Amino acid sequence: MAKTVCEALIEGGKASAGPPIAPVLGPTGANLYQIVQEINRLTADLKGLKVPVKITVDTDTKEFEIEIGLPPTSALILKEAGVEKGTASAGNEVMGNITLEQAITVVKAKEKDLLGTSLVEKVKSVLGTCVSMGITVEGKEPRIVQQEIDEGTYASQLQSND
Repeated sequence: MAKTVCEALIEGGKASAGPPIAPVLGPTGANLYQIVQEINRLTADLKGLKVPVKITVDTDTKEFEIEIGLPPTSALILKEAGVEKGTASAGNEVMGNITLEQAITVVKAKEKDLLGTSLVEKVKSVLGTCVSMGITVEGKEPRIVQQEIDEGTYASQLQSND
């Protein structure tokens, strides 16, 4: 039972039977149209986000399995901020703003992939990503919000979501 695996980063709901899928899976004889339709169905609610996809095709039976991963943390932050990209010069340019509640939403989406044992640690990790992307939080530089979290400023908000 030989298997062929294709891993790709695909925009949610916009997979096509072209690269990067076709060159890898075309020679297997699997129905690319069905594979693409299934990927688009599974990623429909992730439109506008790059989503990691793993496709495994049994070359004997032509059956396939599709695993959908989670978008990168940075992509979720951009979606929450309503911007297309982060800055190329962190610290010098603000590209957008999110609320602490939106940062918590990102944490909940990526919870199992984030380092940290508590909601506070995971939120601070997301805020660290915001620093490098030029995204402010609550209209402030993310490091200031991290400091405010340490001081207990957002304790009630973070505890109610824990």
